[in-house]
Amino acid sequence: MNDAVKVMLDRYNCASTNDYENALKEIIQEIALLGLWRSKFFEKGAFYGGSALRILYGLDRFSEDLDFSLLEKDTNFSFKGYCRAIEDELKSFGFSVSVESKQKKMGTDIDSVFIKAGTLKNIISIAISESVKKKIHQGKTMKIKLEIDKNPPGGFSTEARYLLQPVPFFVNTYTLPHLFAGKMHAILCRPWVNRVKGRDWYDFVWYVGRCTSVGLKHLEDRMKQTGHLKSSEVLTEENFKQRLLEKIDSIDFDKAKKDVENLLKDTSSLKLWCKEFFRVICEKIKFQ
Repeated sequence: MNDAVKVMLDRYNCASTNDYENALKEIIQEIALLGLWRSKFFEKGAFYGGSALRILYGLDRFSEDLDFSLLEKDTNFSFKGYCRAIEDELKSFGFSVSVESKQKKMGTDIDSVFIKAGTLKNIISIAISESVKKKIHQGKTMKIKLEIDKNPPGGFSTEARYLLQPVPFFVNTYTLPHLFAGKMHAILCRPWVNRVKGRDWYDFVWYVGRCTSVGLKHLEDRMKQTGHLKSSEVLTEENFKQRLLEKIDSIDFDKAKKDVENLLKDTSSLKLWCKEFFRVICEKIKFQ
């Protein structure tokens, strides 16, 4: 095992197969970020979403994908040019992966690539427990999506956050109020009615519990861009809370719990989840 990867793995205290799979995925994510830094991606883009919150700000749940935003609109931007840098970085630390671009339909502002890795082969490279190896199917594949918004809404700010493993480097990321705004946009505006994202609600509690303010102007710009707010409307604290309370009333929080359980080491806080709990949390939100 690569010495730097061993240090990274030691942070996790893995006991179960799920622990090892989550740890492997996150180590691959962090090394992918290193590859993007080396290739100067962060001069053009910023990291945001649940993985940014987890890796850079200490969110206590795992996250599956890596989300990015350009700093300025560029419809000609393609993630494809960074595939080689990410793949080479991961291979230099002993991982067996491929990085492939996804062919998108015309007219979309989102560009994607996928990191694909054989789960068993790569877990063997970081852990030698026979009990772990026996529980992982030979053909199981790990897939991590990297997605970038080529036409970002306005009203956001970024900052440099430093990672020390596997080597010291920095990541350009949205500041917490604007990460929170992006999360509230997901909660209020996700189009799926029956696919409840419990991870969104878990992150919501995390933000409020740390007294993070919502970047309201950035949220307004996001909602206007996606057609969830008219161009002439102003998003106020009052009508934001009204929209959120209506969303809370529509959620099946039993389904929400199931979505997030496998991303947590400690699921005890999920016992509190119900409509009344989230109504109380709603009243504690602060605004920027």
